[in-house]
Amino acid sequence: MPNLKDLKTRIESVKSTRKITKAMQMVAAAKLRRAQESAEAARPYAARFNAVMGSLAAGVGTSDSAPRLLAGTGKDDVQLLVVMTAERGLCGGFNSSIVKLARTRIEALLASGKTVKILTVGKKGREQLKRDYEANFVGHVDLSEVKRLGYANAQDIARDVLTRFDADEFDVATIFFSKFNSVISQDPTALQIIPAAYESTGEEGAESTLYDYEPDEEAILNDLLPRGVATQIFSGLLENGASEQGARMSAMDNATRNAGDMIDNLTIQFNRSRQAVITNELIEIISGAEAL
Repeated sequence: MPNLKDLKTRIESVKSTRKITKAMQMVAAAKLRRAQESAEAARPYAARFNAVMGSLAAGVGTSDSAPRLLAGTGKDDVQLLVVMTAERGLCGGFNSSIVKLARTRIEALLASGKTVKILTVGKKGREQLKRDYEANFVGHVDLSEVKRLGYANAQDIARDVLTRFDADEFDVATIFFSKFNSVISQDPTALQIIPAAYESTGEEGAESTLYDYEPDEEAILNDLLPRGVATQIFSGLLENGASEQGARMSAMDNATRNAGDMIDNLTIQFNRSRQAVITNELIEIISGAEAL
């Protein structure tokens, strides 16, 4: 049984830890608001962009002159997985959930005889995947020095992916990120970005409306498809940013509550131990007095 000094030291240590977790919770709450606003503000643009691209892609169809980013290479033997996670931990299961989804996809692809290449964005995903799939790594993007994500960061990642595609290094590219729903809910998501998989809008009256494009659809797609890759990556980064702060806020709140419960339990144990010491001292005094 620990003595009073050990219990007192442990109580002070847990109190210090609670101060840290509480401060991290407050910082995450402040960052969450900004990250959530950025993610939600980007959704309408991304949705409308995808709708326009879907309309253009439907007009081109599967013609031989369709852009390569839309038509693909005609095979899916080599798969590039872009796994986007956080640079830091202490955010609950945020990083692990993304890595778990990517790991499931990797194992399924390898089991079917496909070649898998991994490009990681964020240190935590790299650390977890490198243990088992180091031979499959082709690159890593470090965003630890970036204070606030911008479209330029997504463009750099997209440029790397497109350069690899132009060099015939892969056939299909998929990004992995976590879509933000709420502070306690984030959905790990896999999204194919090459070949582009845009769906038709399905809006009322869309099928009966005809558009004339100048230049033609193929020329527009050649210009917009690379931007579409960057846009999807940027949306994924923003969703990840909000999900990370939400997960960290929730994790630090739970840690603060647990620290409070531990302090209460240790305080009870400390008081009981102190009472036992006092009782023993009184018994010794009384016994000594009676012996005289």
